[in-house]
Formats: sequence, C-alpha cells, structure tokens
Amino acid sequence: MTSSRPRRPDRLRFVITPLAALLAVLGAGWGFAADRIGARWPAHEDGSVRPIDWRTVAGTVTGAVALGALAARFEEPAATLVFGAYLVALVLLLATDLDQRLLPDVITLPAIPLALGFVLLGLDPLVAVGDLPVAIAVAVAVPLALAVVALPFGEGAIGMGDLKLLISVGLLAGPFRMFSGVVYGALLAGVVIVVLLVARRITLKTYIPFGPFLIFGAMWAILVIR
Repeated sequence: MTSSRPRRPDRLRFVITPLAALLAVLGAGWGFAADRIGARWPAHEDGSVRPIDWRTVAGTVTGAVALGALAARFEEPAATLVFGAYLVALVLLLATDLDQRLLPDVITLPAIPLALGFVLLGLDPLVAVGDLPVAIAVAVAVPLALAVVALPFGEGAIGMGDLKLLISVGLLAGPFRMFSGVVYGALLAGVVIVVLLVARRITLKTYIPFGPFLIFGAMWAILVIR
C-alpha cells in the first residue's frame, strides 16, 4: 500500500545551478523592489518616503538568498510555485516591518486559508493531509502561547501581525518546523540585540521589532530544516 505521507524534500544542497542563479537574481530584484514598496506602503503619516539605506541591502540580500535556495529545496512544480510565492510575501513583510514595524493584514490573513487549501489538496511536501489537525492545533496554540508569554512585557512586545504570520507558517511548514523557526528567530534576535547593546547602538529601552526575526526563522524552517 502506498503511504499517504508526502515525500520529504532532500536536505538543502548549496549548489549553484542555472535555476538557482536565476531565482537569486530575481529574488534580489524583488528584495530591492519590496524595500521601495515598504518605504511608501502603507503610507507614512507624514507622507515621507525613506531613502535607500541598510534596510534596502537587507531586503535585497534576503530576497536573493531565499529564492536562490528555493531551487535546491523543492522538486515538485506546485511546491516550488507556492513556497516561492510565500517567500516573496515574506520578503515584502520584512520590508514593511523594518520600515514601519507593521505586518499588513492584507498579506498575513489571506496566507492562512491559502496555506490550508494547499495542504488539503495534498500538494504540500512538508505537511501530510493526515497531519493537518495537529498542524492546525499547533499553528493556533503557539501564537496564543507567545501572546500570553509577552503579556508581562507590555504592549508591543509581540504584535498581532507576528501572531497572524505564525499561523500560516505553522500550516505550511508543520508543527516541528514552526516551533524550530520560532526558536531560531528568538536566538537570532538575542544575538542581534546583544551585539547592538555592546556597540551602544541601542539601549535596554529601545524597541526592537520581533517580526523580522520571525520571518528569518520562517525562511530557515521552510528552506533548511528537514
């Protein structure tokens, strides 16, 4: 009897193929464009447009690496297309959060039913249809748990946009990868904050958005973790 579980993708191979190179170039272009979009949309209250700065570089590099790695991660056309579209959305969310500390609902909310439908169709190589009930439960439970943990730290410790994003991550990537992505994101946040504190670029009272670290963790979970 054939197993109902989808075939797991091979471990990510860091091999530069023509497709990977093409996707990396396209990803870099999209990362730059996403930064320029994030500098304008949603509109700033004062109508200003942020000039090109370090955030532009971060978005460009992230787009190049994420889409370049996509070619080595998935072989199925449907998976490559859907996860590619999701990574494109994550790069745009990175740009808006770095610029305005905002993960727009117009991106995070539609991703939830789309992710659910992708799994239900049996096209997701990371989550089997039979595992969907557990994936749904964890995709909801983890954001709720983070919201409760963040309560003592006051408003702004973790945003609603972060929690909505995690639901789609949990549905697409599965419970283990979702949890691992959150852990990796938290560790990365800790390292960055310590470095910035030592360099005296921030203080203990400086607000640091957690969204970008969750996004990097989600990318890591999708592209690297088996």
